[in-house]
Order: sequence, then structure tokens, then C-alpha cells
Amino acid sequence: MPGLTPVPSGTPEGTGAPDTSATDANGQLAELLRRSARGDQQAFAELYDATSARVHGLVLRVVRDPAQAEEVTQEAFLEIWRTAARFDSDRGSAVSWLLTLGHRKAVDRVRSAEASTRRDTKYHDTNHQVAHDETADAVTTTLEAQRVRHAMQQLTEAQREAIGLAYFGGYTHTEVATMLDLPVGTAKTRIRDGLIRLRDAMGVGQ
Repeated sequence: MPGLTPVPSGTPEGTGAPDTSATDANGQLAELLRRSARGDQQAFAELYDATSARVHGLVLRVVRDPAQAEEVTQEAFLEIWRTAARFDSDRGSAVSWLLTLGHRKAVDRVRSAEASTRRDTKYHDTNHQVAHDETADAVTTTLEAQRVRHAMQQLTEAQREAIGLAYFGGYTHTEVATMLDLPVGTAKTRIRDGLIRLRDAMGVGQ
């Protein structure tokens, strides 16, 4: 941690004595927290410099988004500044307290994002409606199709067959004539007469 004694594990080689550097570092952090609780901004700046990288690393592992991790880390340190007086060295080390608070903020951010996604999905599923114009067009098309089918039943079989091929099958008059084995003129006449009768049956133009 920048500005503070590092916290290595194990004991110094060849001494056989426990390494006190970790204890010293935690003691320094605890003192910085106590000074921060009294409103000492310089102490808080030193605390931030010494621990922000570690807190940020933990937060990033939880939220998995660099931009959000930066925001959450700042939120965590704002909370640390506000609540530094709550730190109790008898209940754990300063590092553990800082990381616990950072982890809690990160988890809150993830849960908030998940809840927002669920709300958006639920709202979309509940309130999604087909656009009015699409609905109206669909209804109109359905009703029109029903009218056409009803009117088609009033045509002769020959007229119905010719119109079905020309207008619903998409074939040209020549192709209709070939498919029905008719002269082109006869095919055109059947289609024309059928359309007139279809128009009358549907009441178009009346």
C-alpha cells in the first residue's frame, strides 16, 4: 500500500521472529481512520492513497465493469469518510473494515442493477402493446379477407378459379390461360366478369 508499511506474510528469513510489519500497517490505518472520524482531511487523503487500489480491485471483481467499479469505489470512500467513527479496532483490522464496506457497496450496485433489469423486463412484458396502427391494419385486413372469401363463394367455379390464380396466385393473364388450357381472351373475360361480380357482391362503389 503506497505510503504505508507493506503487509507481507511469514517471518523475516533467518530471524525466527514474527514479522510485525502487518501489525504496524494496520495500526497506521486504524490511526488514520480515527483521525478521519475527527474530520482530519489530510488523514483521510493518506488513507485513500494507501487503500483505494485494494478496495477498487475488490469492487471490480464484484461488479465486473471498470466504469462502475470507479463509481462504487468513490461511493465506498465517501461512506468511509462519513462513518469512520464506527470503526472499532477491537472487532477487526482496519483493512478488513474498509474491504467489507467496499464489498457491501459493490454488492448493492449489482443487486440494484439486477432489480432495475427485472423491473424493466416486467414493465415491458406487462405494458407492451401492438401499435394502434398495426392493430387497426390487422383487423381491417382480417375483415376484408372475410368479405372477399364470402364474395368469392358467389362466383362461378370458372371465375373463382381464374381470379384465384390471377390475384391470389400472382399469375399473369397469359399464365392463367396456359394453366387452365384456355385462350388468353377467354381467361381475360373470366377474370373481368369475375371481378365485376365480386365487386357487386362486396358492394364496392354502391
